[in-house]
Amino acid sequence: MSEWIPLHLLLQSARPGRTVGALDGAALDHAALLARARRWQAAFAAAEGRDWALYFEDSLAFAAALLGAWSAGKRVYLPGDDLPGTLQALRPHVDGFVGDVDPCWQPLHAAPATDIPATGVVLDPHACRLVVFTSGSTGQPAAIEKRLDQLGSEVEALQQAFGALLAGAQVHGTVSHQHIYGLLFRVLWPLAAGRAIQPRRFFHEDLVAALAAAPSVLVATPAHLKRLPPQLDWAGARGQLRAVFSSGGPLPAQAAADVREVLGIAPIEVFGSSETGGIAWRRCADDAPAWQPLPGVQWRIDDGQLAVASAHLAQGGWWRSEDRAEASPDGGFRLLGRADRIVKIEERRVSLGALEQALCRDAGVAEAQVLVLPGTREQLAAVIVPSDPALAQAGDAERRAFIGRLTALLAQGHDAVTRPRRWRLVAALPVNAQGKPTQALLQALFQKTLPSPQWLACDAATARVQLVLEPDLGAFEGHFPEVAVLPGVAQLDWAIRLGREAFDLPPRFLRMDALKFHHVARPHDVLMLQLDWDAARGVLGFRFSSDHGIHASGKVLFADAD
Repeated sequence: MSEWIPLHLLLQSARPGRTVGALDGAALDHAALLARARRWQAAFAAAEGRDWALYFEDSLAFAAALLGAWSAGKRVYLPGDDLPGTLQALRPHVDGFVGDVDPCWQPLHAAPATDIPATGVVLDPHACRLVVFTSGSTGQPAAIEKRLDQLGSEVEALQQAFGALLAGAQVHGTVSHQHIYGLLFRVLWPLAAGRAIQPRRFFHEDLVAALAAAPSVLVATPAHLKRLPPQLDWAGARGQLRAVFSSGGPLPAQAAADVREVLGIAPIEVFGSSETGGIAWRRCADDAPAWQPLPGVQWRIDDGQLAVASAHLAQGGWWRSEDRAEASPDGGFRLLGRADRIVKIEERRVSLGALEQALCRDAGVAEAQVLVLPGTREQLAAVIVPSDPALAQAGDAERRAFIGRLTALLAQGHDAVTRPRRWRLVAALPVNAQGKPTQALLQALFQKTLPSPQWLACDAATARVQLVLEPDLGAFEGHFPEVAVLPGVAQLDWAIRLGREAFDLPPRFLRMDALKFHHVARPHDVLMLQLDWDAARGVLGFRFSSDHGIHASGKVLFADAD
């Protein structure tokens, strides 16, 4: 078993023979990791500003940059992804970006390997800071600052609880280290314990082979574990797996049973949050046992809600969570749903969790998420994953019958005001990079981007379609805050999309010609779209009009693929 190294001493001196993982296809030992961290330390020391955003695909490349930033006195921000919108929102809060981001962000690069002294560094556990973001599963993502001493306390608790299971195991994961769960389980804990870190992989043949190659631990989320492909040959992996961890949300009982069947091992669920760190754990062997606190974590029930105290918290004292809970006879606790998921609809208190539990009692429902849709009149909506995947793509009649059955089920305990009024059937819940369904992703399912087209005429060269501008169209949101106006870019997008439905347009967009916007279009307007296709010239002409006159017109030129 490798020697345990506290996180603040990782850069103190190289440990001969200590492998930390594979980087760029080659084994990386502790000395090489320290050398990379020193190159980053030199780069950060020469860079102005305290706050830097790190985004890396490879966990060991990330680890070297993180340690280098800390040793240079920088505070590190971890964006959950590298989407332009995410980085743009982070831009006012950081001095620069590092890692696998687009060159337009002018990322900082590690210093050359020459002339960098091989001196040890002891990190200050209280001065080294990291900012992570909540997943946004219950609202907008929030920034949470963590100190190195908090992170160190948590990995020591994990080692005390599970270290004996993982001796000699290499770490594979399907969750990103850009989130607190992946950061702890796939980077910081393995570095401290001397476990080899493997590149991020997903569920396919390569992962099956990798898990079978050596003693392994799999770090995953419920979203990933629910999609284990049973048709693959997992026999080799079953002989090598030491543990399967799941966190980031509740693991359904059926998914836990599937993991036991496919991988031959009961998954270990870890419960916690970005704010609190790890709180408790349970092994899903036969049923859903009570949660047992991690070492060093105290808990109690305050007015029906779980409160915790531990060295993982940013401040001393007790933290009262939004999780409703009750004590169990075995000394643990059971979770009863989120207190912050009790909402008011037309002055009526509604538990979203209770609605989801009621829906899941129907055998045809694999998963359910209930949310509040904002607007001048808030209303409940439900996103359902049917047990039969084909139902998500079934015809209107079959879908209406299924939703009617669920509505009747809810009517046994909920009146019309406190039941969902809008429904979506999907093959799988939309999830973010951490495998969690967020409010933004769920709400997007109900934001129509194109009105339902009513085709009035269509032949090889012309088409006419009527579009009713409903107020809840997503195109109205965010463009003109003072008044709802249909933006021109939406009209152009609709013309092209509907043009492709009406005609066999070439695949390559060339340019726009004669584009003009005459009058604004607003909610409740009824637009008439005239489309004219000149196949010989590759020109699609369009014109939007209504009782108010012409709104927009222009031409779009297309060409065959190169």
